[in-house]
Amino acid sequence: MRAINLEAIHKPFELVEKPKPEPAAGEVLVQVQAAALNHRDVWIQYGKYFTKNYPAVLGSDGAGVVTALGAGVPAEWLGQEVIIDPTTDWGDNPQVQAPEFKVLGMPQAGTFADYVVVRATNLHPKPQHLSFGEAAALPLAGVTAYRAMFSKCRLQAGEKVLISGVGGGVALFALQFAVAAGAEVWVTSGSEEKLERAKTLGAAGGISYRKENWGKELKALTGGFDVSIDGAGGEGFVQLVKLAKPGGRIGMYGGTTGLIGQLNPAEIFWKQLTILGSTMGTNQDFADMIAFVHEKQVKPVVDCVFPLEETEQAMRYMEAGKQFGKIVVQVSGSA
Repeated sequence: MRAINLEAIHKPFELVEKPKPEPAAGEVLVQVQAAALNHRDVWIQYGKYFTKNYPAVLGSDGAGVVTALGAGVPAEWLGQEVIIDPTTDWGDNPQVQAPEFKVLGMPQAGTFADYVVVRATNLHPKPQHLSFGEAAALPLAGVTAYRAMFSKCRLQAGEKVLISGVGGGVALFALQFAVAAGAEVWVTSGSEEKLERAKTLGAAGGISYRKENWGKELKALTGGFDVSIDGAGGEGFVQLVKLAKPGGRIGMYGGTTGLIGQLNPAEIFWKQLTILGSTMGTNQDFADMIAFVHEKQVKPVVDCVFPLEETEQAMRYMEAGKQFGKIVVQVSGSA
């Protein structure tokens, strides 16, 4: 089968031939129709991920068709169109992942290949309103947004929400999920074009974080926020604290801009704020996310589609940060 191989740290992603894997007991073989990129893949390429096991076939997000079953797997899975939950071994505590927690695509071979083996318990029927490419865009970014928004911040209809850095996968899902849940959603971005596109997805408004005093301007426009969802950290996080309403919740799923700036503790304790760390999600979070997407007929935003053999070019495009939505890799069929 064809697969995208990462031979070592700082090496390019290359198309190679590998043997087709066989499912063991409790596992299935999925013919991958489409996969999608995550920043995790670039971090692994640069050796910044905590697991370093090379050569490797990466790819955490994927959707396809079940073509073979291991022993003990119900026969009705054969031939089904599925979306893959890429996480395993979360553990028994829904509040935090266990040390054994793993994500598909390192160390286990991932979805940047014609076929992938996964546990049958990690399969979900593909929502019928989604193409394979749209379904492949969902897993990691979708469950990360869902857990931060609902499992952690407990968003309620009618609340006011701020999503920072709209344009990336998690932020866009957070926007779409919050709109679908009946919230009033505002966004930030460094791109005026992305702010305008966010409005077409239901955002009430937005502001560029490149503007001086953007936090004060947004506070004057909105009065503050019940919930903020952030993947950046850095100096911008200080503004999220200032923008939070009394009793507000801030869900933090990443820290791409680095260390948080100087915070006034009184802004947190006097306003009774709750700051919640969140990353990826439990298998139940994933199942709930898929059910929500089906119920609300949410359609992931796909920025562009690359063929499998151009995965390296797709990574460099993602690294440039100009995308609005998920970057999909077409493996077989049509994405």
